[in-house]
Amino acid sequence: MFSQESKLAVLESKLGIYEDLSREMLAKLEAAVDKISEGNSRIATILAKHDERIEQSMKNDDLIVKMIDEMKEDNDKEHQQIADKFDKINSKLEELSRFRWQISAVVAFAVFLIGIIPTVTSLTSKASQGYNESTQIQNTKK
Repeated sequence: MFSQESKLAVLESKLGIYEDLSREMLAKLEAAVDKISEGNSRIATILAKHDERIEQSMKNDDLIVKMIDEMKEDNDKEHQQIADKFDKINSKLEELSRFRWQISAVVAFAVFLIGIIPTVTSLTSKASQGYNESTQIQNTKK
């Protein structure tokens, strides 16, 4: 049937076809590996950027927390200062209120005295007139 040479020729042609297919497949595999490597390097770059952003975000968060703590401390100090000022103002108001009541008492006493003085002077003048009359009567009796 077939001669050995024809069989060998068929085998060589089939082997050539397989070699060509193997080269194509190898080239495609190399291209795929290159694309995968390129994708991996892009992913690595993206991950590095994300890590950098996360670190920067953490630094910013820490800075914001510190700023908030400082603002809280400042707010507490200002609140204490305002509370102290209110306490001072309240004590001054209490002193002024006491002073007002003292002045009111003095004025009320002065008004009372002014109201009594005419009565007392009229009584003393009547009493002195009565004394003068009684001394005159006693003098006339003698």
